[in-house]
Amino acid sequence: MAETISMPKLGFDMAEGTLVRWVKNEGENVNKGDVLAEIETDKATVEVESSASGVVKKLLVEAGAVVPIGDPIAIVGSADEKIDEAPAKTVEPKAEKKTDEKAGEEIKTTPEAKEESGKTPARAGEKENVPPQTQPATAPVAQAAAVQEGPVKASPLAKKIARDKQVDLTRLQGTGPGGRVVRKDVEAALSSAQPAAAGRQPAPSFAPVPQEDQTVQTTRLRQAIGRRLVESKQTVPHFYVTHEYKMDALMAMRKQANEYLPDNEKLSVNDFILKAVALTLRQFPNLNATIKGNEVIQFGHVNVGVAVTVPGGLLTVVVKDTDQKALRQISGEVKAMAGRAREGKIKPDDVDSSTFSTSNLGMYDVEDFIAIINPPEAAILAISSAREVPVVDNGQIKPGWRMKATISVDHRISDGAEAAQFMQKLAEFLESPVRMLV
Repeated sequence: MAETISMPKLGFDMAEGTLVRWVKNEGENVNKGDVLAEIETDKATVEVESSASGVVKKLLVEAGAVVPIGDPIAIVGSADEKIDEAPAKTVEPKAEKKTDEKAGEEIKTTPEAKEESGKTPARAGEKENVPPQTQPATAPVAQAAAVQEGPVKASPLAKKIARDKQVDLTRLQGTGPGGRVVRKDVEAALSSAQPAAAGRQPAPSFAPVPQEDQTVQTTRLRQAIGRRLVESKQTVPHFYVTHEYKMDALMAMRKQANEYLPDNEKLSVNDFILKAVALTLRQFPNLNATIKGNEVIQFGHVNVGVAVTVPGGLLTVVVKDTDQKALRQISGEVKAMAGRAREGKIKPDDVDSSTFSTSNLGMYDVEDFIAIINPPEAAILAISSAREVPVVDNGQIKPGWRMKATISVDHRISDGAEAAQFMQKLAEFLESPVRMLV
């Protein structure tokens, strides 16, 4: 029996998607799980898999169409099967589509339009905002690209030295007859420039640098981030609790474990944190939850989201049932999903169904920060760098590994005491990491 494939919902706030291209064409065989099409959402380009096996009997929308979620996009059936009248296509009118695309930086008409929209900043920069060739920041050696010899009075030797040393003769005051620039003038200019070149006293450049404003169109991802986080800060009453963790045991265990793992499977500090967070959430179902009206829905699964930096913004990939997976499995899944996210080829399952999120800036040597809750979740954990710092132990100062983390919580669902207890319980796993293995 023929099966209709619909535009999937790839995020709780997704209303529509753009069908970028068909991977399978009409008449081609397709197996369940094969990539059928590529869909562009506010977040990224996502590969949509076929939910049935058979032959692609009908493609209901054209590439480039904007399709609301749930609308049919294709029909898959057996080779000899006759299908009924195809459901009506849902294609946004061209005029409206262009307006939507312009808002999402997808308009692609002329090179000039691309430059105005910020889609090709390199070309726009070449046309308008490229400063002169890189110049040494020294007073007399300001215009190294060319030595202007026309109206400048200079001796042949002075001109030769100026060419070789890239000195602008027009900026020198000659001491020869009639104001002529001679060798000693050029050498004096070079001598005065040496301290700056050595990095002691950089002198300001006399060449004006263009400082023109530049308008850059925001990406669809950045627009989506803006909408969601504005909504979060305006509608969710945040409060924050920070805790500092002793990381010595975890750092030692990680080092020991990685000695037995190949380079492409080595564990990160974040892998341990994800596991610890998931195990802690088992004991705090109120933080692994969402609110709907006057009801709090506590999720049965612990699916921890991981914020990943991608061109133009952030995506949250999701490790399903994190509490039930081994560290090595968590690590492998995060690496795979983060790689797909950065390539713009995430799968719907990669970004769906998170129940709690984490944001880790530890790789950037960050001491402390807070994160904005990712709706409709109840909380998010901001993870800072694990740093080796002086610590006081039994009245003596010695080196130790410490890491700060801050939880942001929806005050409609939980309170400060419960959040503080969560952070304390999290310390039991981070500071005694063997507990994650038993």
